[in-house]
Amino acid sequence: MLQDHKITFLGAGSMAESIIAGLLSKKLLLPSQVIATNLCDEAKLTKLEDRYGICTTQNRQEAVRQGTIIFLAMKPKNIEEAIEEIRGEITEKQLFISVLAGTTTSYIETLLAHEVPVVRTMPNTSAKVGASATGLCGGRYANASHVKLATLIFTAIGTVTEVTEDKLDAVTGLAGSGPAYFYYMVEAMERAAVQSGLTESEAKAFISQTLIGTGKRLEQTSKTAEELYKEVMSPGGTTEAGLRVLEQQQMQQAIEEAITAAINRSRELGSTPSLEIKK
Repeated sequence: MLQDHKITFLGAGSMAESIIAGLLSKKLLLPSQVIATNLCDEAKLTKLEDRYGICTTQNRQEAVRQGTIIFLAMKPKNIEEAIEEIRGEITEKQLFISVLAGTTTSYIETLLAHEVPVVRTMPNTSAKVGASATGLCGGRYANASHVKLATLIFTAIGTVTEVTEDKLDAVTGLAGSGPAYFYYMVEAMERAAVQSGLTESEAKAFISQTLIGTGKRLEQTSKTAEELYKEVMSPGGTTEAGLRVLEQQQMQQAIEEAITAAINRSRELGSTPSLEIKK
């Protein structure tokens, strides 16, 4: 499905690299079908070219002119300037895919000033190991074939779930930011383990495998999270002692508030002023 396409990445950060690596490792694309641009970091482009054999350039207009699928992977604050520069090269036969947090399809469509299909996505940093949980939706001009094409691309870096756009802020707060919450918890678990006599490497090995096993168990059972953690507990046991402290510290409430704050921030990022675009 991708053999007739050329993919241009506007932005060459870690998410762009993860997608490129996934597509190439799954042999969905040849290196010659990928173009990456990055105006601020020429060294990063050189690294990508050396590592993956892809094409790189600092000429955004030329990159967009050649691309049939255009990834918006720059920092969200730079999207207006970037699209202003490339607008003259945009055609309605291209597909634009955004990985920008809080940036709505309607806002992107307004900036593009063409009836161009846009698919908005929210992957996460686990894309680096092919284990992203990506949510996506199509914009006003995107049809089922555009969404299918975007889904194919993101299955190269993990799982994909199509949702309505009004749910993507929740996906951002939950799955997009989710890895950071787990890393934050792991940091505390590692400290406690080391203080109790384990080495850092021993602690990391136990914790990472515990997380992997817990994820697999959750994925493969119909039981609720509450049922699962109660399975681990026994009256007067070690797990009960640990969970009692978490309840006293209101850990669940803190997690709920953290996710809600991230969701609200995504909504704030999407609250953009009305724009007057020159075609």
